[in-house]
Amino acid sequence: MTLIKSISGIRGTIGGKSGEALTPLDVVKFTAAYGSWLKKKNSKKTLRVVLGRDARLSGKMVSDLVSSTLVGIGFHVIDLGLSTTPTVEIAVPLEDALGGIILTASHNPIQWNALKLLNEKGEFISGADGEELLQMVDNEDFDFADVKNLGKVEANDTYIKKHIEMILALPLVDKAAIAKANFKICIDAVNSTGGIAVPLLLEALGVNEIKKINCEPTGIFAHNPEPLPENLREISSELRKGSYDLGIVVDPDVDRLAFISEDGEPFGEEYTLVAVADYILSNTKKKKGLTTVSNLSSTLALKDVTLKAGGEYFSAAVGEVNVVTKMKEVKAIIGGEGNGGIIYPEFHYGRDALVGIALFLSHLAKFGKTIGFLRNTYPNYHIAKKKVELTADLNVDEVLNEIKAKYDRYPVNTEDGVKVNFEKEWVHLRKSNTEPIIRIYAESEFETTASNLADKIIRDIKEVISLKS
Repeated sequence: MTLIKSISGIRGTIGGKSGEALTPLDVVKFTAAYGSWLKKKNSKKTLRVVLGRDARLSGKMVSDLVSSTLVGIGFHVIDLGLSTTPTVEIAVPLEDALGGIILTASHNPIQWNALKLLNEKGEFISGADGEELLQMVDNEDFDFADVKNLGKVEANDTYIKKHIEMILALPLVDKAAIAKANFKICIDAVNSTGGIAVPLLLEALGVNEIKKINCEPTGIFAHNPEPLPENLREISSELRKGSYDLGIVVDPDVDRLAFISEDGEPFGEEYTLVAVADYILSNTKKKKGLTTVSNLSSTLALKDVTLKAGGEYFSAAVGEVNVVTKMKEVKAIIGGEGNGGIIYPEFHYGRDALVGIALFLSHLAKFGKTIGFLRNTYPNYHIAKKKVELTADLNVDEVLNEIKAKYDRYPVNTEDGVKVNFEKEWVHLRKSNTEPIIRIYAESEFETTASNLADKIIRDIKEVISLKS
């Protein structure tokens, strides 16, 4: 059983003992601290919080705990019910709420759930705010309302529709071009809320032929929910039959997006952002300020596409809040993460698969050729994504410092873990914020080189661990 407390929220497996897994007691304590923290920061404003969840099996239980705890603190809870992460994000400012909570463990398997915390802008809380909140959890510094000042719960299931309407109003979303292209599209929504939102979006964009795979929001994931090629065999097989123009895959909370080409081959999760950025860069009239941002573990292809358009590329530490901070700093027009996360600031500062779909389809419709042909227009890099399981007693910082020292003859970036840049390749090692692992990413123009480089680093890590044990 696992419980991970971080500055972005609390995440863990359901069942077990308090403090060791995500139990009802842990949910209540963390929610109470968040509500008390919001109340403390905003003593003169109406206490309103937006709540939404993905479809995983524990969602209703956790949602009931969260909403009841917030009512006990005095909050008016706007409960969106089954929703998406970006939908909750846009609802927060529209509801003039003090914050929001998204109940989702994103790409984690079915036994996991999490509370992701938003500020009044509908963006993830800052690192400093997260540290303050964690201190309140540890001190059990909760402030509950008296009986005459209890809050209430208001159900509101209109926001997915509002979200879609707002996407259709964006200037670079070309509904007419998409409808004219007459796309035939297959969807895999891993039996979560994407099964509600993505078909509604496609229909609103004028797509008439939609094949739904795993679109019933039962919460019983049909496969590992992370949208990686090895988990997408069913939809890839459907595309290979030759009846569809492309496949669309989202994770359980619809903030990660991947495409499948017409021949069943993955478009490449890393290239979701590259393609959307290409479209945005190509259709932005201003000559200055063509800036893009991705995290340190994302493909170099975004930098290549940005420089080709006459723009400037910046990197940020891994994590949505870090990418958003850098995007605001450099006034980026598009950004995100190589895991299929699109952040389009003209809409909102959050990873949003729905806006990503609308922009990508606009791009593909105007391109006028197949998605496979579009993929071939971009630089061809390969990223190997691997991991090393951690034990509780391991000092990860010491391990990373050893790796840094071993490769100190090469350019090394320590902004987020250790990234070593070789002549034509790079490798990035960092401790995961969501799982007890070290993630290893390696990129090269050649798939075998990337994989071999990642394996070499894994051997180095295991050697360091063995010497310290």
